[in-house]
Amino acid sequence: MMPRLRIGAKDGSAGNSAKNQLIFGERSANNRPNTDENPFKNRPGFANYRFIQRLRSVDKGLTAAFLLLLASGILVLYAASFYNAQDSGSSLSEVYSQLMGIGVGFVGMAVILGIDYRVLAKPQVCLSLLALSFLLLILVAIPGVGRMLNGSRRWLRLGPISFQPSELAKYASILFLARALSMPGRDLSRFFRGLVPLFVIPGAMFLLILMQPNLSTAGSILIVAAVMTMMAGARWRHLGSIGAAGLALGTFYALSADYRRARLMSFRNPFDYLTNEGYQLSQSLMAFGSGGLFGMGLGMGRQKYAFLPYPESDFIFAVVGEDLGLIGCLSVLALFAAFVFFGLRIAIRCDDRFGSLLAGGITSMIGVQCVMNVAVVIGLMPTTGLPLPFFSAGGTSISILMCGVAVLMNISAAARRG
Repeated sequence: MMPRLRIGAKDGSAGNSAKNQLIFGERSANNRPNTDENPFKNRPGFANYRFIQRLRSVDKGLTAAFLLLLASGILVLYAASFYNAQDSGSSLSEVYSQLMGIGVGFVGMAVILGIDYRVLAKPQVCLSLLALSFLLLILVAIPGVGRMLNGSRRWLRLGPISFQPSELAKYASILFLARALSMPGRDLSRFFRGLVPLFVIPGAMFLLILMQPNLSTAGSILIVAAVMTMMAGARWRHLGSIGAAGLALGTFYALSADYRRARLMSFRNPFDYLTNEGYQLSQSLMAFGSGGLFGMGLGMGRQKYAFLPYPESDFIFAVVGEDLGLIGCLSVLALFAAFVFFGLRIAIRCDDRFGSLLAGGITSMIGVQCVMNVAVVIGLMPTTGLPLPFFSAGGTSISILMCGVAVLMNISAAARRG
């Protein structure tokens, strides 16, 4: 938008006035520049200027919690992975992979912070992300296309890159719900016509991810969907009905196979099943017991030495407990609590309904994943595979997570600018 010219200046110097206005912007009555409109916004490099301005407006508390979680995750990942990583030729191989994912994540964050988050509400953006997510979830279910690992077909490989499509599906579901719940005329007081249709897309993702099988990730999508509809004003009794149906479905699924039934029973007293289904949880609890109050020191724990399965991924919180003790565990949980607090504060302060729901959904997903992972590792839930955000190994997973955090930062910057 070009600066407006004032025609017919009182001093008769319309030509000079117009020239000055083109250079310095429109002048006010007291002959001072009008700073409400940036005269350089159409010039080359303004996109970088806009990115810097938006970065300066990001919530400082959220940024601090994010950076501390990211740095802590790298340190703990090295402590958890250096022993097993030696089999691949370098004790730092998992850390290198994670750092590459973080590098890609920072590039994605820069791109996202350089645009207006409201672009995500456009139908073509939302539908494209949904279509891509469903396509990848269908592809991973095809034998020979999806990669089978430890009895689950959750991975797709594109050249040297291996990733789980469910990671992208989680945020696609959040974007869909934020857009659907912010549309005018949406009546959440009606159960079958207002609320139930909103669960069609998350429900379809739930079923596709359940086929892998991956109950924890599938369940987190439905939990966050329920949280977002609650934030949007859905009735408690309606959400209770949907929750009861989901719980019944999850229970039936858990009891429908012998190995899942054994896993469900073993978490109640894992030491009775130490030689089979209870082995992983038993080793995890031993790690917490060895750590005590202050821990054995970063990297000094013993459970990672081929005793605890997957110490670098699903059970990395057990490494925190053994190496850093109860104090370290509480510190990590405090960082997650701070992140969730600042994220929800952004959602509350945002005047835009779409932005508020999107921020609440992203924050809820990270919080739900943290709660579920920790509950599994300390034996409050049956053992299942759900990574701990910012800590568990996974290059593409951390990249997608960082892009989600960038959207949250973008919303916070817009809310602070008003």
